[in-house]
Amino acid sequence: MHRHRVKRRVPRGAIQLAAAALFNGYAAGFVRGGLYQGPLKRACVPVLNCWSCPGALGACPIGALQAALGAPGRRRFPFYVLGTLMLFGVALGRLACGLLCPFGFVQDLLYKIPVKKWRPPRRLDRPLRYVKYAVLAALVALPLVLRPAFGGAPPYFCKYLCPAGTLEAGIPQVLLNPSLRGLAGALFDWKVIVLVALVALATKVGRPFCRYLCPLGALYGLFNRFSLSRMALDQHKCVHCGACERACPMQVDVTKAINSAECIRCGRCAGVCPVDAIRTPIFGRKEKEDDKPIPENAG
Repeated sequence: MHRHRVKRRVPRGAIQLAAAALFNGYAAGFVRGGLYQGPLKRACVPVLNCWSCPGALGACPIGALQAALGAPGRRRFPFYVLGTLMLFGVALGRLACGLLCPFGFVQDLLYKIPVKKWRPPRRLDRPLRYVKYAVLAALVALPLVLRPAFGGAPPYFCKYLCPAGTLEAGIPQVLLNPSLRGLAGALFDWKVIVLVALVALATKVGRPFCRYLCPLGALYGLFNRFSLSRMALDQHKCVHCGACERACPMQVDVTKAINSAECIRCGRCAGVCPVDAIRTPIFGRKEKEDDKPIPENAG
């Protein structure tokens, strides 16, 4: 007899939960309904995490960028925000989405609900993936153009679309502060509708917001092919069984473009690979035990 190969995996869900708790660790905010105003709020976290969330300890990079660009009379460009985005992009790529994003974690949990799943057909899925780049251009980058002409620009993405902000900040703030309930109008209703639609879709489709709408995911995706955190496929080992692509929540063509801009480095492909052909930065690493005979008197 020989020892079997043992598959050991980092508990990704535990890391995602820890990241969400770390980024939203101001417990007093959930009790009193106030916001943390300390020095940490000046720093950007690497994922969508609304500044107005009662527990938020850091600033969302998209929100910080839009707030800075939209401030009337502000002349200095917030290069520290772009620096933060580039740093995490080069270091992690979309591993930040797969490992650290609280709203990504929520979508992963929703997908575990036992309802009939749906894999969007390629002819629909592929064109829709470009929508997030349109969101990045129109709702995030547009203030770069509008600011000189108007002296400021509204935070379009945060104000009109961001479901993470609605879940983490909008709904808790309305529940915790009775004075805000009367002020919640049509815009708040619209954002709740967007959130509910995405929540419903996330029970059937893997990470729909990350696939089709997230501007931060679009930005990090541009770094995927050359970030320090990269995937690797051993073509000599691969038997082309298709298990990796069936397991991928983002429907990436793993055997053709493993470092696609759509890959969030979740490691599920490596976890199901029967021949250990896929290597990931953190997840799915298979550690082989020595093929030594088991003593006859063992257990």
